[in-house]
Amino acid sequence: MLTALGVAGAADDPLLDMVLNNVQWRIKNLSNLSEIPEGLESLAVSMAVGEYLNMKKCSGQLEGFDLDAAVKSIQEGDTNITFALGEGSSTPEQRLNSLIDYLINGRIGEIYRYRRLVW
Repeated sequence: MLTALGVAGAADDPLLDMVLNNVQWRIKNLSNLSEIPEGLESLAVSMAVGEYLNMKKCSGQLEGFDLDAAVKSIQEGDTNITFALGEGSSTPEQRLNSLIDYLINGRIGEIYRYRRLVW
């Protein structure tokens, strides 16, 4: 997914392992499960991509990333998000922030379908 968004070299980045671990623990903590169910794997990927992009952006390491091309459209399963390019007053960075927020929090409600009560 990162490659599709135009991020090169992410597979070899040790930050990606840390982000994946954090996302796994976040999902496990929110669902009170010891393993991530198969139905939440695509959500975990989306969240990890969002967290990775956010960490790279906040640390100033998101260089060479084409904001205009990357945030025009994203499709995950049956959900399709399209951002208007050149329309309205959103800057490319604002569209990137919207994309990151959607990837991290846009599908968070799916976790609650798997949530287990802990006594």
